[in-house]
Amino acid sequence: MCGLGYKTNMEQQTASQIQQQQTAGEEFEPKIEAFVCTYCTYTAADMAGSQRLQYPPTVRIVKYLCTGKVEIVHILKAFEAGADAVFVGG
Repeated sequence: MCGLGYKTNMEQQTASQIQQQQTAGEEFEPKIEAFVCTYCTYTAADMAGSQRLQYPPTVRIVKYLCTGKVEIVHILKAFEAGADAVFVGG
């Protein structure tokens, strides 16, 4: 709201978009890019898979030899490519 208590045009548009999504029944499914270490996090994910545990199909795993080698540019490129979140596990 502006200082006078009136909704601005941007706030009205945002509220309208939220309402349209809710009435359309769409649920937000975040796209998550997971940068994982070969010997720690990837091994844990592999063990979870062998136990038939599932994770959402919107999670994409990128395996690194060591997550200490993840550069900030890799994270930025993931966001640039459409990721909503980036997980770095090691």
